[in-house]
Amino acid sequence: MPSTMKAMVTTGQGGYARLVWCDVPLPALQAGEVLLRVLAAGINNTDINTRLGWYGVAQPLPATAQKAEHAVGADDEAPLGWNGATAFPLIQGADCCGLVVALASDLSATGSALLGQRALVRSCMRVAGFGSGDTRWLGTDFDGAFAEYVKVLASEVFAVHSDWSDVELASLPCAWGTAENMLHRASVAAGERVWVSGASGGVGSAVVQLAKRRGAHVTAVTSRDKQDAVLALGADCVLCREDGGAAYAAQPPADVVVDNVAGAGFGALLKQLQRGGRYVTSGAIAGAQVALDLRDLYLKDITLIGCTAWDEPVFPNLIGYIERHEIRPIVAGTYALKDMALAQQAFLEKRHVGNLVLLP
Repeated sequence: MPSTMKAMVTTGQGGYARLVWCDVPLPALQAGEVLLRVLAAGINNTDINTRLGWYGVAQPLPATAQKAEHAVGADDEAPLGWNGATAFPLIQGADCCGLVVALASDLSATGSALLGQRALVRSCMRVAGFGSGDTRWLGTDFDGAFAEYVKVLASEVFAVHSDWSDVELASLPCAWGTAENMLHRASVAAGERVWVSGASGGVGSAVVQLAKRRGAHVTAVTSRDKQDAVLALGADCVLCREDGGAAYAAQPPADVVVDNVAGAGFGALLKQLQRGGRYVTSGAIAGAQVALDLRDLYLKDITLIGCTAWDEPVFPNLIGYIERHEIRPIVAGTYALKDMALAQQAFLEKRHVGNLVLLP
């Protein structure tokens, strides 16, 4: 094994200048850990939000479309990550498809089946067990996949037997795990009407497929120029968000709204829920501050569900869906890892459908 590796290191919170392509020491394995050679790594909103200090700030930062060059200044209140202050320098990257190349010495017997396997890493790790809400996220709470190698606990590595390419596999873990977790928490069942906002994005496009897999009727909300692409994902109905509430009102009410967009569109989606409906979210790419009419909430007995920590069945379920060909990847493009700033710029422009993936 080499003693060093190439990595994209985030040196602190701020703009693209905080991304530094450099040589760093190869990770040293501790008890219970395995080393993976990174084959491909996906891009997510989480990577950008952590760099910008979007989590935990007292004042809202600009919405995704405007925030690409935002840097946290000296006059800003010190931003935090969702588990407290982010420790920089940090190798980000929550999505990892890799090849297991080494095991800690204590795993020589129990972990030997993983050695040489192509695998996905569970992005969200429940460090205190699934009875606790405590989480540890790859690439946010410890070094992640934006490097040639990454080390993680063996319990978070899932061998996958599939004819998908490395790039296709790397497009899934964070976005699709988040999508499956929301549908799991909301107990989406066959025959229910599910509305999905931001349906062209990594999480939204995954929700469309995963909800259809459960037998739901899916209404997808996206921009006008992406309607055909989202319809091709399997949505039963595609609405243009520029048409707003009038277009929504012409549709039957929803049992479940899956909304990672939020912002100004939050109220109209909440109104679309029928009595006893569920609203579930794990993000707010159009703005975290929303206007809530409490009458919509309590007069219709609506349940609001916030999702960050993944439940135990979520990632094993996802691996099964891949191996049984029950879902298909949606890769919008690839970039070299050293060109990550360009990839993140393209990601923030939101002209793509699906996921962008980096190659070391």
